Amino acid sequence: MPRDMFGEVANPTVKLGSQAWYTVPLSILAHVVIFGAVIIIPLMAADVLPTPPTMMAFVGAPPPPPPPPPPPPAPAAAKPQPTPTPVSNPNAAPVEAPKEIIPEAPSTAGVTEGVPGGVEGGVPGGVLGGVVGGLPTAPPPPPPAAPVRVGGNIKTPTKIKDVRPVYPPIAQSARVSGMVIIEATIGADGKVKDAKVLRSIPLLDQSALDAVKQWTFTPTLLNGVPVPVIMTVTVNFTLQ
Repeated sequence: MPRDMFGEVANPTVKLGSQAWYTVPLSILAHVVIFGAVIIIPLMAADVLPTPPTMMAFVGAPPPPPPPPPPPPAPAAAKPQPTPTPVSNPNAAPVEAPKEIIPEAPSTAGVTEGVPGGVEGGVPGGVLGGVVGGLPTAPPPPPPAAPVRVGGNIKTPTKIKDVRPVYPPIAQSARVSGMVIIEATIGADGKVKDAKVLRSIPLLDQSALDAVKQWTFTPTLLNGVPVPVIMTVTVNFTLQ
């Protein structure tokens, strides 16, 4: 049995080198001829090949031409020119005689005095452009609404009513004396409307304020009109 299995290996029936020597070259030549027939013959048939598309096939179509420009607007209708109004010359000679003659006013050129028939009550000798009763005087300026401080053209009013301050007993027992300075607002009628202490002595301030508020002064005039003023007054306390 083993001899049958390996018998073909030991005695092969096919013998190498049994074919003729020209078999291999003839096979190669046949393959070359077949390969050439498949590749070269289609290349030689140029008249059968399809014509390739030109390069213009890849170029886009040219853009359409631009639209024509709009027609020019129709000319507007010419506006009628206004008829010029004839200007009359005031210096031209009249064509027709006037119905009545108006007398001319006397010329005042070079005249510095009044003319006959002038306005009554004018300046003696006459002044051109006068009015009856003469020119009115300018009204005085209105008085100031706020109080004005005494000084300059504002004269200090005169005290017409004086009230002596009451010396506080506690200040006398403490031997306190001195001068209290007060700023007083005096109304247009001359009476003290308000007062405040500028220089203080604590034990004497209230007594000084009570006395100053009872004082009365002459009215202060500004352009002939009474006005309220502000002034500084002093109250002196002296031990007896």
